[in-house]
Amino acid sequence: MDFPALTLSAGVVALAEMGDKTQLLSLMLAARYPKQALAIIAGILIATIANHACAALLGHWLMTLVSPDVMRWILGASFLGIGLWLLVPDHIDDAADSKVADRAFQVFLLTVVLFFLAEMGDKTQIATIALGARYDDVVSVTIGTTIGMMLANAPAVWIGQKFTQRMPIKWVHAVAALTFIAIGLATLVWG
Repeated sequence: MDFPALTLSAGVVALAEMGDKTQLLSLMLAARYPKQALAIIAGILIATIANHACAALLGHWLMTLVSPDVMRWILGASFLGIGLWLLVPDHIDDAADSKVADRAFQVFLLTVVLFFLAEMGDKTQIATIALGARYDDVVSVTIGTTIGMMLANAPAVWIGQKFTQRMPIKWVHAVAALTFIAIGLATLVWG
């Protein structure tokens, strides 16, 4: 297990996820199905593992296609791009407005599908691809990014709307943006 890859992946994704559309989706699902917190959290976990395992594998595979020097520039530019992207706030669509009974299994399936789809092309998925390309241990990256997602989304489900009222999302986005920019610059300068 690559502990640095795991911890960096967890931290980067937890920060990037704050105020993200999938965290807003977590809040919305928790508000809509307040008695199904465990089903929602389990759905987020399964969707994240599936999505981020594929993303980390894709990043790792991309490393076999290009030279390390070219990949260093791609990764550095990717991290800088993600950092700048974090400065743009996310807004959630009303995608979960369908009528679903308040049953645990149905809420679980709804969460898996919505969360997996919402994560496609998202900052955290792209960050996972970049982390998968940066580190050799795809399992550590997947576990780390999944932990990061759960650190950001489980409290959103448990605490609900009050979570975002207490934490200034603009500050969290700024810290996450600076973190990604610093990683991007470090990748470009030191490889």
